Amino acid sequence: MGEWIHLDTAAGPVRAWRARPQRPPRGAVIVLQEIFGVNAHIRAVTDGFAEHGFVAMAPALFDPVQPEVELGYGDAGVTRGRELVAELGSDTALQVVAAAARWLREAGHHPGVVGYCWGGSMAFLANTRLGLPAVSYYGARTMPFIGESARAALMFHFGGRDASIPADDIARHRALQPHAGIFVYPNAGHAFNRDVDPAHFHADGAALAQRRTLAFLAEHTS
Repeated sequence: MGEWIHLDTAAGPVRAWRARPQRPPRGAVIVLQEIFGVNAHIRAVTDGFAEHGFVAMAPALFDPVQPEVELGYGDAGVTRGRELVAELGSDTALQVVAAAARWLREAGHHPGVVGYCWGGSMAFLANTRLGLPAVSYYGARTMPFIGESARAALMFHFGGRDASIPADDIARHRALQPHAGIFVYPNAGHAFNRDVDPAHFHADGAALAQRRTLAFLAEHTS
């Protein structure tokens, strides 16, 4: 369903996986990757949003520092992904997100953003700094910024068994983002939406979070 396109960004040219619905779109969404790049899983997630009626785009956030990154989920992939996150920095990542939003707006859409893991934290910053409606899945890097003011509608999904995001951190989200929708899935851990990874995937939590996310996007990006 999807295809690679190219975006002109302030950080240079970047690829983006774009998927379009087969019927008139009900909204638009920018999908923000985990630390493993726009790999087959993220492309499938993006295609899935198109199947639900949204124009969807996953910009390859690492392209400014290393093009065509697709990492595995083992220790080596985690280590390299963290290195790329540090090399890229949040400001450059947000330049890429801004270019994706501009592309979608010029095509007549009002995009929101959905991000996973590191991308979940970037989705939060896309809300507070770019003004985009945002859904953040288990963003473990959000805490240094959690006091920033939301500029659009905001939703968070957390796994109750996610050791990287303890209950005290979730409580801080509730205290400092009182208007956000904050949902905890008690039996899910980190990366519970990653259906290609049996060690992390939690089918019931992922399905409920998806329903809530689709309703959010329908309300705030149409």
